[in-house]
Amino acid sequence: MDQFEYWLAALSVSDRKKTLLRSYMKSAEEVYYIEETTLRRFQFLNEKDCNTMIQAKKMWDLQGEYTSLVKKQIRLVTCLDPEYPKKLADIPDKPYALYVKGSLPDEQRFSVAIVGARNCSRYGEKHAYEFAEYLSRHGVQVISGLARGIDGISQRGALVGQGNTFAVLGSGADICYPRENIGLYGDILELGGGILSELPPGTVPRPYHFPKRNRIISGLSDLVLVMEAREKSGSLITADMALEQGKDVYALPGPVDSSLSRGCHQLIRQGAGILLSPEMLLEEMGISGGNFQEKNTEAKKMLESLENMVYSSVVLYPRNIGEIVDESGLTAQEVLETLVSLEIKGYIKEISKNYYVRV
Repeated sequence: MDQFEYWLAALSVSDRKKTLLRSYMKSAEEVYYIEETTLRRFQFLNEKDCNTMIQAKKMWDLQGEYTSLVKKQIRLVTCLDPEYPKKLADIPDKPYALYVKGSLPDEQRFSVAIVGARNCSRYGEKHAYEFAEYLSRHGVQVISGLARGIDGISQRGALVGQGNTFAVLGSGADICYPRENIGLYGDILELGGGILSELPPGTVPRPYHFPKRNRIISGLSDLVLVMEAREKSGSLITADMALEQGKDVYALPGPVDSSLSRGCHQLIRQGAGILLSPEMLLEEMGISGGNFQEKNTEAKKMLESLENMVYSSVVLYPRNIGEIVDESGLTAQEVLETLVSLEIKGYIKEISKNYYVRV
């Protein structure tokens, strides 16, 4: 990493535009020193984008900012770097770069996201902790958001299970939020995990940062476990993002009269897997037999490329054919034929005329 890559990554310009800029130029340094007249010729940059870049060069103490980053032991991993997570590279709205303190998840190991309510119940705490500890003891990496409640509890359970856990923050990687989890923040790093963010160091947490960071939590994971969730919650956003990325979602059933379990029951009703015990989950994942990688590869091979594209566009809530056509980029005829094939194979179900959900 160099100071110019850091400057480009920290610009208030969309990730897509940063990637395009970087692809047109040989290096981030060339982007930094580009002439203003040349910059304004790029049609994908609007007036505001150009002015942002011009002002950033004038206002930034580039060397000072970069030195501060190095002192905080934070490194920048862009989507062009070999160590950029392959699981993230496959999602449509991947971050241009990650700021990493500590380690990145091991690509060769299975990763599970565990998410849920901040104001969780004792019931949710117990199961989040037990699932995380058990999975961790069996070599599964736990991804979460270091938030109060289910997130922090599951990450603590993962550490007790002597495994690695990784926190994706809605602030800069140098800012522990909430502050009450500073001990957990330090333990994650000390025990070989990592603190990750797409936001530059020094960025304070804002409400709109958290829904966006959820796509990274699900993107880094092979499947997502929702332990407790209200009917409208960030955990359900994470579940939807996971499905859009082609990941499986599991939910923990709870008391029928608990508002904290309504979101989980909604997911289960729509086809999510049911969390009954960590032992059963491991068995479903194929880890107990040590053959997860083979099982996962075989499952992917079962679907042809067109089927994969359509299947990724079908989620746990009903979607009509028009929405699937828009997201997949296929023709209506291709989508219709593929939906029929997927339904015959038992992957999806038509719940009403031209509306489909995953099974």
